[in-house]
Amino acid sequence: MTQLPWIKSYPPGVHWDAELPVMPVPQLLDEAARKWADLPALEFMGKRITYRELQALVNRAAKGFQQLGVKPGVHVGLYLPNTPHYVIAFFGLLKAGGTVVNYSPLDAEKVLEHKVEDSETDIIVTLDLAALYPQMGRLLGGTRLRKLVIGTIAEMSAAPDAVHAHLQKAQQLAEIPADERHMRFAQLLDNDGAYQPYPIADVNEAIAVLQYTGGTTGLPKGAMLTHANLTTACSQFYATVSGEPRVLEEGRERVLAVLPLFHIYALTVNMLFGIRMGAELVLHTRFEVDAVVKDLAAKKITIFPGVPTMYTAIINYPAIGDYDLSSLKFCGSGGAPLPVEVNQSFQRLTGCCLVEGWGMTETSPTGTFTPVYGMQKVGSCGMPTVGVTIKFVSIDDPAREVPQGERGELCIKGPNVMKGYWKKPQATRESMTPDGFFRTGDVGYMDEDGFVYIVDRTKDMILCGGYNVYPRNIEEAIYEHPAVAEVSVIGIADAYRGQSPKAFVTLKPGAPHFTLEELKGFLKRRLGKHEMVQALEIRDQLPKTPVGKLSKKELYEEEARKGTAN
Repeated sequence: MTQLPWIKSYPPGVHWDAELPVMPVPQLLDEAARKWADLPALEFMGKRITYRELQALVNRAAKGFQQLGVKPGVHVGLYLPNTPHYVIAFFGLLKAGGTVVNYSPLDAEKVLEHKVEDSETDIIVTLDLAALYPQMGRLLGGTRLRKLVIGTIAEMSAAPDAVHAHLQKAQQLAEIPADERHMRFAQLLDNDGAYQPYPIADVNEAIAVLQYTGGTTGLPKGAMLTHANLTTACSQFYATVSGEPRVLEEGRERVLAVLPLFHIYALTVNMLFGIRMGAELVLHTRFEVDAVVKDLAAKKITIFPGVPTMYTAIINYPAIGDYDLSSLKFCGSGGAPLPVEVNQSFQRLTGCCLVEGWGMTETSPTGTFTPVYGMQKVGSCGMPTVGVTIKFVSIDDPAREVPQGERGELCIKGPNVMKGYWKKPQATRESMTPDGFFRTGDVGYMDEDGFVYIVDRTKDMILCGGYNVYPRNIEEAIYEHPAVAEVSVIGIADAYRGQSPKAFVTLKPGAPHFTLEELKGFLKRRLGKHEMVQALEIRDQLPKTPVGKLSKKELYEEEARKGTAN
């Protein structure tokens, strides 16, 4: 332990070898309900749900799921935005003995179909929204999916009739068939909550969540996150904010939960850690800067985890000077590198320190942290968190560790690292070093104080507004266009999202040219919104390596020169 260079940089009261309690994930909620029964747990569209009420709803969901056959070994999908349905179903599923599979509303139907089959999902919980239900409705019968549990936004709001009327008038609701394959969420909860408990014998082995993560080749893989992985991550967050002076107080915080809970960052930091702290979660179904700024001020938000695009939107909000944001105590940024000027502008605006961290789906997603009080370094994503060891290995020889300060592939080891990839033992083995470190694919280095700097990626990946986007997936979709001969997709600078995909295309002989908008229309059903191409260049030829493989190095260099010229 004395050889770990980051320990000397920890702020007072934060200890690398601190005890990290682990438990079954539902115990986080049960303990919160015991300590803070009458405090608000959720706030959504004007309606508040206390911890006592939330626990009762979760218990009823658990019994409802068990009546549908959910038990240990059964996987149930959540295809939901940030509404109380997500929190209730998540904990209810785990109490019923099942495993949660998170589905992103941003996913293309091809990916949704793959996840249903690969994860062995038979039941999915979603909403009756026109933006959600049709995708899942089309998978009923065509896949192993056999039942949909359908909630409504109105039923969780303070004014159900008014909300329903508004959504109906705006044509945002889908028609739900009345058959045995569909069940209303209210029907799921229509019981006494006396579910059958299934004690977990080993929290280190029992899978709580299958969290899909993209790959540079092929379709997404399911990271098996155990109960111990997720509750360790909560304990690590707690340990890093428990130094002196203490940043957060149990039972007294209010979290603005606008990051999507189906994403590992929000799942752990906003929901699980927020409940561990007895905080009130103010749920937003999507990021709208006007609504976010107003709630930050009016509801005296104290914790706001976000991604760089959110902070950029806030500091550039035209009337931001009219709002008092002094209630903010902890703001974190993840998902993509945080521009220094955005960080500094946000801190000047709010007086709240905006700290950056690094993590991955496979690490639940803890990895590094920057202390609110203590040493901070511009351009760094912080230092290894409590209980975690990070090293850097040679990109050419993963068995060789590189000297401190030298660039290499970041490898991480700790109790927060996933159990492995679902049904992919070979991929799991390939992702690990011989001594048990997870190979992240990120390239960086560690300085003499133990601070980590990410400088590149070994994997072909683009970071778009906090989402991992894989060019291979976009290229495969573009290749389906009848006019396309060859395509290379790279990430280009985007002042708002950090990076956006740009496609370089050559056409088949005699094929007509097409515009960016025409290409977007072709790709609409093939790609998720976060993957959509934002720039297009049609060329006579694309750069290739000496052996004839398409090469992206030259394209990146060209775009870099354009940026310099501008």
